[in-house]
Amino acid sequence: MQEVRAITTHTETAASAPQPTAVLQIPEPQALKALIEHTLDEDQADGVTVIDLAGKATFADYMIVASGRNTRHVGAMAVKLTEKLKQAGFRRVETEGMEQCDWVLVDAGDIIIHLFKPEVRTFYNIEKMWGAEMPAPSDPARLSA
Repeated sequence: MQEVRAITTHTETAASAPQPTAVLQIPEPQALKALIEHTLDEDQADGVTVIDLAGKATFADYMIVASGRNTRHVGAMAVKLTEKLKQAGFRRVETEGMEQCDWVLVDAGDIIIHLFKPEVRTFYNIEKMWGAEMPAPSDPARLSA
């Protein structure tokens, strides 16, 4: 009596083979800063101030402070900025202050963004805390829109 064994081979087709996971490249702080500045410029943010935190803080590389004309403008800038950051590869973008929109903080890891209504920005003057000057208000008629 002779024993016969079947030999089976399995070959994966290209469609069934495991595909490598796409890895999103998170931009370096300089590229991230440029993306944020460009987005704020597109949204007509006023008084954009970039504060280099190197040697001053360990929680971020940069802090960006900007003003919106009113609560709607501040909220819209925060939403668009969050969307742009997520499109760039950031999955953990945190925001605070969206309920009131008079001061919204957007935490993008290496860069912290503060978006203010003009009167709230003047009141807190956080630039002074970091040794930067608050920019002079732009066109007053535009701020009241």
